[in-house]
Amino acid sequence: MSRKRRMVGVLMSEIMVCVICVIVAAGIVRTSVSAEGKILYKHNNSKKINQNNDDLKNDSSTDAGTKWNLILVNSSHKLDQSYAENISLTQLRNEQSIDSRCYPELQQMMDDCRAQGYSPIICSSYRTHEKQQELFNQQIQIYMKDGMDRQEAEEKTAKSVAIPGTSEHELGLAVDITDIAEQKIVSGMEEQPVQQWLMKNCWKYGFILRYPEDKADITGIVYEPWHYRYVGKEAAKYIYSNQITLEEYCYHH
Repeated sequence: MSRKRRMVGVLMSEIMVCVICVIVAAGIVRTSVSAEGKILYKHNNSKKINQNNDDLKNDSSTDAGTKWNLILVNSSHKLDQSYAENISLTQLRNEQSIDSRCYPELQQMMDDCRAQGYSPIICSSYRTHEKQQELFNQQIQIYMKDGMDRQEAEEKTAKSVAIPGTSEHELGLAVDITDIAEQKIVSGMEEQPVQQWLMKNCWKYGFILRYPEDKADITGIVYEPWHYRYVGKEAAKYIYSNQITLEEYCYHH
């Protein structure tokens, strides 16, 4: 009887060992699958991020498939200087000019603004790379005359004047608009009736206020309540409605 009990005991021990092995194996498989899932997710997520970055690079290139109205130009998306060779410009007043593709909408916006009794004027538009370099250097010299060293002057200048090659004015899709009675760029311009009308209505014509208030950490440029950029009516409506920047729009589309 004792021998029989010992045999039963041994059999039960073997069964328990088998059960434990099965449980451990299942845990290993589950852990392996979970780890593989994480790796796959990480890979797919990385692929998506890389794809977004590739899309942004393509948007800021001169490839045939580029959406010309959504080209992103900023400190991390430099415009190829050869881009200017392919821009068809329409001459405006005051020796200004703009990409011909957005000229009709710009003209309509200016006409409608004037029809409301305001007097908007474009004080800056398309700039050559050389012109942008000239403006950048001029601002550096101003800061250096105020006592800054070269490096400090360059860093401060870059916050208000785009580094050559990163300015939307070189793109031909940006315009600085002010009131004819106050054509200099000064602080407080957002209080001008012209600016208030433009800020409220520019999206209807495919333009956006490119550098909004409290968005400098995203755009890299301080608040400019005079700088308008053409992006097309669909994008402009979305950007205006959601109160975002062109950078944010490009990252999510």
